[in-house]
Amino acid sequence: MVTKKKSTGVKGVKSRATAATRASPKSVQSATYKEPGLMKRLAMGAVVCAEGYVFELERRGYLQAGAFVPTVLLEHPEVVEQLHRDFVHAGSDVTQALTYYVHREKLRVIGREKDLEAMNQAALKIAKKVARKTQTLFAGDICNTNIYDPNDSKSLKQVARILEEQVGWAADAGVDYIVAETFSWGQEALMALDAIKKHSKVPAVVTFSIHRELVTREGWTAVETCRRLEAAGADVVGLNCHRGPRTMLPLLKEIRAAVKCHVAGLPVPYRTTEEQPSFMSLTDPCCGDRRAFPVGLDPFVVTRQEIFDFGREAYAFGIKYLGVCCGAGPQHIRALAESLGRRPEGSKYSVDMSKHAFFGTDQKIKTVQTEYRSRL
Repeated sequence: MVTKKKSTGVKGVKSRATAATRASPKSVQSATYKEPGLMKRLAMGAVVCAEGYVFELERRGYLQAGAFVPTVLLEHPEVVEQLHRDFVHAGSDVTQALTYYVHREKLRVIGREKDLEAMNQAALKIAKKVARKTQTLFAGDICNTNIYDPNDSKSLKQVARILEEQVGWAADAGVDYIVAETFSWGQEALMALDAIKKHSKVPAVVTFSIHRELVTREGWTAVETCRRLEAAGADVVGLNCHRGPRTMLPLLKEIRAAVKCHVAGLPVPYRTTEEQPSFMSLTDPCCGDRRAFPVGLDPFVVTRQEIFDFGREAYAFGIKYLGVCCGAGPQHIRALAESLGRRPEGSKYSVDMSKHAFFGTDQKIKTVQTEYRSRL
């Protein structure tokens, strides 16, 4: 076992051991189960990854919409653990640590920067516990910093610092791979990939977001961005968040045709349109065309069948890393898993209307009930 020495790098921040001295992820795995790893799983078929934790926790009353920082990690860790278990029960192949928006900048905004390391460590510990018990992949997570500015060298240094420290904690925890997600800037996504490659030895899944415009904030197309990420060494590239299934699928088709590596598609579960292609652009005509994001999105939620159809179509043209992002509930993940022909544990409770009092087809259902259907 390597003994780590504590020293100060950037003022006030403890440095971690280098990637070369960190324990191999294999050394922390259960002696009775050897995780085949992300790339082997993708070689065998699709990988389903549940994302969208912050929205689901907000719905459950444990997270505040706005900053969307999961302080629940310290306040109610048992709730986070249960959500991980709920997603696995529904069919997720991945237990992804809830470190989205648990970075230095977001915690500074809410005055909780002192909790930075404690929250990251808590998220990783909870996810690892569930992953190892359920034999799912244990994934680390880094994300958009919201301070990236290509014209500000100071901001670039801060972004690099944020990405490096979160990658380091994830690597130290023994993650099977690391997700870098929800970037609006292609160059920030490349910086995240660079941090993963420099400070860990695990595969990198890098996904970014396309908002209203069909380009990243610096003007790169989705295809161009994915080609750059693939060339820089990403193992999986693709899109996540912001766009729903309908407005993400065409872009995924273009990406799949343009790169050789595995491709990821994780839409939000909302009915986005060509006119309003992202969930942040949706407006509700029932409320004076008010912007629906973030807590007025309920009327736009897709059905489980729509997620099922997305999964089936995306997989048919070669998208093998599949998930659902902000707004996803276990029901969406189950529908996605079932679209791949799977029957996760949660499928025991998938809909079966044969014994419904009015709509049932079972012979035990009374005729006096079924004859009343048309009057319901």
